[in-house]
Amino acid sequence: MSALRALVVVLALVLIAAACSGGSSRKSTPTTRPTTRKKVSAHVVVIGRVAPLTGLPDPTGASFKRPAVTVKVNNTIRAVQYGIDQADVVYEEVVEGGITRLAAIFNSHAPDKVGPVRSVRKTDQSIVWPIGGIFAYSGGAQYAIDSIDTAPVKQLDETRAGPMMYRDPADPSYAPFNLWARVDRMFSAGGTPIPPPPLFLYRARGAKAGGTPAAAFVVGFAPGFATSWNWDAKTAAWLRTAGSSGSPDIDGNGVRLAPKNVVVMFVQYLGGVGVEQSEAQLVGSGRLLVFTDGKEIKGTWSRPDKSKPARLLNSTGGAIRLTPGQTWVELPDVSYAVNVLP
Repeated sequence: MSALRALVVVLALVLIAAACSGGSSRKSTPTTRPTTRKKVSAHVVVIGRVAPLTGLPDPTGASFKRPAVTVKVNNTIRAVQYGIDQADVVYEEVVEGGITRLAAIFNSHAPDKVGPVRSVRKTDQSIVWPIGGIFAYSGGAQYAIDSIDTAPVKQLDETRAGPMMYRDPADPSYAPFNLWARVDRMFSAGGTPIPPPPLFLYRARGAKAGGTPAAAFVVGFAPGFATSWNWDAKTAAWLRTAGSSGSPDIDGNGVRLAPKNVVVMFVQYLGGVGVEQSEAQLVGSGRLLVFTDGKEIKGTWSRPDKSKPARLLNSTGGAIRLTPGQTWVELPDVSYAVNVLP
């Protein structure tokens, strides 16, 4: 009987040793297989990629496979806008008569209806110069076309766009307010670089902005075009109200326009603000207000070279970082007022 017990003990010890040996082998396997490390590394890289013009995660990588597409868009109450909520960046510029037009830049999203598409202005070449890509417009005066010809963009006007632009016969709007751009098709038109370079710096997720609290502000464009922005803490966005109607700015798809950031760059319009052939001076430096994360940050914009985007600097000369997401850039003349409500 004692001999049998001894044999059982010996067998048990052997089995335990084997089990321990097997467990040790399994633990060491992941560190010795390079395929496992590659999978983990690739996964981390994909999660960490962010779209260049929004700073938002882009796990699909779509924004890295196509250029920027800039579309000139009507900004009067005579027509309903489509697709603006899907733009990465939107510039609002003053044109003749003191009215404003939009230059909406797309890269992250590919809407099939953007517009109404309108004509080019001299300011546009300076807006698109740093990002290149494709510039879509309806036409324009010869002096404005000569200006955009100097920019490194692939141009698509109504004549050259073919099926990438269309007029909808069922649209209640009338010409020239019924021309639409199929941005989803325009990415393949040949614009470079791919992807576009970033225009702004962004804060890390969860990081708070500096500055002072701001509940609302009004950019004092010409009467009828003044733009109001109200901070909405629930959505962490600036709600836009445009023009003299005082109504929320809602596009044709029923979406309230509400970017994460509003950058106000005070500029001089060469030739006079609101005068035909005038142009916003976007090279040099000027006064700056940045509205982000419910805060107002005062500073200076600086752009010595039009091939590069403007640097946004706070009062001590440090770089201002925006909230990842859509950004609107307002370009009021230096004579215009911006009123801020704390």
